[in-house]
Parts: sequence; structure tokens; C-alpha cells
Amino acid sequence: MLAATARQSITADEIVMIPAAYYHLVTGNTQYVNEHPPLSKIVAALPLLFLQPDEPLPAQAGRISLGGQQKWEDTVAFWSHNSERFQTISFWSRVPMIVLTIALGVLIFIFARQLFGAWAAVVAVALFSIEPTVLAHGRVVQTDIPAAFGFLLFILALYHYLRGPTLRRALWLGAASAVAALTKFSMVALAPAIVLGTVALVIFARRLKLSRRTIAAHFAALAIVSLLVMNGAYGFNNRPLAAEDQQWLEQMFKANADLPTKTVRVMRYVVPTDFLMGIFFQIHHSQEGHPASIFGQHSRHGWWYYFPAAFALKTTIPFLAGSLAALIWAVWRTIKKRDRAVMFMLIPFLAYTAFVMTSTINIGVRYYLPAYPLLCIMTGAMLVALWHARVRFDATRVARIIIVAVAIGWGIAEAAGAYPHHISYLNQLAYGRPHWWYLSDSNVEWGEGVAELATYLKARGETKVRAGLLGGYLTLGHYGVQYVDLLASPGTELPDTNYVAIGASFLNGSTVPGGPAGSGRETDALRANFFDQYRHRSPEVIIGNSIYLFRVR
Repeated sequence: MLAATARQSITADEIVMIPAAYYHLVTGNTQYVNEHPPLSKIVAALPLLFLQPDEPLPAQAGRISLGGQQKWEDTVAFWSHNSERFQTISFWSRVPMIVLTIALGVLIFIFARQLFGAWAAVVAVALFSIEPTVLAHGRVVQTDIPAAFGFLLFILALYHYLRGPTLRRALWLGAASAVAALTKFSMVALAPAIVLGTVALVIFARRLKLSRRTIAAHFAALAIVSLLVMNGAYGFNNRPLAAEDQQWLEQMFKANADLPTKTVRVMRYVVPTDFLMGIFFQIHHSQEGHPASIFGQHSRHGWWYYFPAAFALKTTIPFLAGSLAALIWAVWRTIKKRDRAVMFMLIPFLAYTAFVMTSTINIGVRYYLPAYPLLCIMTGAMLVALWHARVRFDATRVARIIIVAVAIGWGIAEAAGAYPHHISYLNQLAYGRPHWWYLSDSNVEWGEGVAELATYLKARGETKVRAGLLGGYLTLGHYGVQYVDLLASPGTELPDTNYVAIGASFLNGSTVPGGPAGSGRETDALRANFFDQYRHRSPEVIIGNSIYLFRVR
């Protein structure tokens, strides 16, 4: 991950996430990108305290509404003031994310060893370490790997609490719940699980030899610690609802804006204002949907099968086969053996999978990353159980050795072969068509190939390129190549270039924005097929399976 980070540019999301991280930690302004919780931003900004970027102060501190123009202007100003240190800031912001990914690997080992033994833990960590999707997003300043860490930490804390409910374990569970909620807003869905679990404890209090007063005390302690951790991450910033915030709520929720407005005004005394605003942003985002694509189809509200299908395409074949086998094994162990250790992996996995399949935001398998550690642990447990199964013939033991060796070896070969382009990795099931036909957005292109594009062009004496790339509009210039927008307004005079660079997601059409009359992007159908002429041309080179470069002169 460190080596890939040194070679590849930041993604489209990191263009705004890194400045937001710095402003959050240094100025205490929690409104930049408050559509995401702050944990990943706090972690990513730590090295910047030592680098001391030459940042401009926010132009309107404390008056930045969700999705407002001021956010974008301050983001552009941050990068323009640090143009000479663009690559240094980009690299060091990602290093803490890699450390967090390693911490997730350690957590997988600890939990797997407690449930299934040391060898299962070793296999689980091996599977985790060679999975391309983990290697791709483990180095990105975003919320996906942190969410996987928070989710597994919560399950581990819950496991220990249910094994023997004590006040200390309740406190740890409260802290783990807050950490999970601070990684990604979807983790807020854990709150009902805590409430239902508390109700179950009250119902079965006598059987567990607990008094209801003790359970109530544990729940109160859990809630207090959770709220303290959450408020601390926001610097105990419970600012009043600004006029810009209320205007945004009225614009997004229209006639139903009274409920979210009153909720924020009342709850801000307990929960940080920007945490609440972020939740309502995600609710609105889910209602509106997001342009996405799979198997050549386009939709704004997604497909129920999107994440299982994306998982099948973007994981290595050995991990995919092992995961399917492990799920069958886990269901069998749960039904036949009442194996509680297996149940603690299987039930959260099924619950999260069902939850994510209802999502209308189908823009990347990265949203499914919290399920990966559970699959790694279950697969490791299954393989070790298979290894220790009693057999009559030595030949069977040899076969098991071969199966495990081939699975791990194949996974290593896939990860090494995809390096450093793990973001755009698709397995052998995606063999019949270009990658952009199968999936879009962060599955196939996220701006990470811009540095390699610049290197390729400059080696041929090119200093400008007409392009449609995720993130390239800002990052390409920092590598010495002018970005000429292929989506410029009709009538705009553009300089001639010898090359046209189109990202895989733009070829797909899902990330092509709508446009005014005469732009050729007035409708969703026109927008999705805006670059259709290039789909039938052979590019001079495909950079990292994500950027298609066409020579036009």
C-alpha cells in the first residue's frame, strides 16, 4: 500500500477529504465534508500537523452549508497554496489510513484467535492481506476501511459483553459503538441492535442471573460513554443551526423540512450538530439516489443484487469460492451444532448484507467492505476445520494441503499482478467485455491513474490533454499537464490537443453530468451515451485499466 501510494495520485474524494481533515483538526471547523463522520479525517490529518501546509483560513468560518460553493472554493485554495507540496501532502495523509488498515488486520487476528484458534487467525489475516479491494481502499482517505474497523470492533466488544455482562465491558461497548458511528453514518444502524439487545437482557435477566437495575446501569453507562466519545470527536462543537443549514434542509426536504429542523435543534444539545446534519444528508442522498451502472445498465436508485454482483466481480476467485463455501459451512454449523462462535460471525454478516442490499447508492463495492473481515474469519475457520477433519486416507490430507496452497498462492498472484492498480481490479469472471461495461465509479476509476497519465504524456512531449476524468480536473495540473475539459459548455473555445483521455467511468456514462440544451447531455440516456463514439475506438493505451487514452491528431 505504501508503494502504491507513492506511485498513484489521490482519488476524486480525497481532493475534498484531505483539506476537510486538516481544517477539522486544526481550526475545529467541523462543517467541511460533514456528510461524512470525522474519524477518518482526524486520523488522516495527524501527519499534516508536522508538515504545516500553507493553508488559507476558511473564507467564511462557521458559515458553510452542506454542499455549498464556499467549501469548494476553500478546497481549491488549499491545494493551490500547496502546489509544490501536493505529492508530499497527498502521500502523508494516506499513511495513517494504512496504519488503520493494519490495525484492522490485527483486530481480525485477535478476534479470530479468540473464536477459532491461532491457525484460523493466521489464515484469516492472510486472506485479508492479499485481497485487492482491501489493498485498494486501505490507503485511501475515506470512510470505508474505517467502517470495517468500527464494525468489527463493535462486534468484538458485544461478544465480550454478552459472554459476561459487567460495567467495564458495558463501557467498552459504548466506546466501540461511538467509534463505529464516527467511521460511517451507516453504522448508526447499530443503535437499534443495542436497544434490542438491552430489551432481550431485561427479558432474560433471571436466566442470566442479572438484576434489571444492573442492566439499566450498564445501558446508561454505555450511552454516556458513547455520547462523550462522539462529542469529543467533534470538539464538543454543538453549534446552533445556522441559516444556511436551515435553508439546505428546506431545499432538500421541502414540505417535510420541519421534522429534521426541529430534530437538529433539540438533539444538538446531546449529539453534535454536524453529526445530525450529516445523517440528514445521507437520508436525502438515499432518497435521491446516485447515478450508477452494472452490466451495461444505468439507474439512479440501484439494484438489489448490486453488491453481491460487484463482490463476485471484484474479489479474487479463491476468496470468492472460499467465502461461498464458508457461508454454507457457517449455516450448517449454526443449524446443526448451535456453534455460538460461528453465529457471532454469520449473523452480523447476514444483517449487514441485507442492510447494504437495500441501499440506493450503488457506486462502489467499497461500501461492502465491513463484511470482508467477517468473511475472512469464517473462511479461515472453515479451512482449519477442514484441515482437522478426520479422514481415512493420507491422499485426502495431501489434497487439502494443495487446496489451501493453491488458494493462498492464487490470491497472492492476483494481488501482485494487479499492483498498483488495485482500485480497478476485476477478476476472471469479467473477461468478455471492457471493465467499464461491468461496473462504474470507484470500482473502475477514481482518479488514481492521473499521475501515470501525466508521466506517459510528458514522455511524449505533451503538456495538455482534453479529458473527462474523475478528479483529474484538479490533480492533473499538479503533475505538469493542463486539463482541457471535454465537458466544457457548448461554444467554449478549447485548445487543440493531440490526445483525449477518458476515464472508464466516463466511458461507462454513469459519472457524466447532465448539461444544458445543446450540450448533448440533456437527458439521462444522452448523458449515459455521451462518449459512445469512443467506446468503438481502440485507445493508444489503457492506463491502469482506468484511463483510456486516444490519439486524435
